[in-house]
Amino acid sequence: MSDAVSYPICPLCLRPIPPEAKQSLHHLIPKLKGGKNGPVVLLHQICHSEIHATLTEAELAREYHSIEALRSHPRLAKFLNWVAKRPPDFHNRSAGGRRKR
Repeated sequence: MSDAVSYPICPLCLRPIPPEAKQSLHHLIPKLKGGKNGPVVLLHQICHSEIHATLTEAELAREYHSIEALRSHPRLAKFLNWVAKRPPDFHNRSAGGRRKR
């Protein structure tokens, strides 16, 4: 592999997303809340899972519809600090479990 190879960067954790890493698209405004044709971002699957384990669709639509807002959420900030120490292709079940409903 050449040093010139560059992978997309996960805008949430800021780690590269190599082809072998589990990854998915996140709708910044949830599809069920009017974001079907809205902006999407490519994330590591573990980062995407943590977003949905932390926040409801309503919270995502109302307050957390940007990367900056997501990064500022206390639980997500703690997760991002933790996952930053993992390799780019690291995947595990979401660290914190499902949110309380």
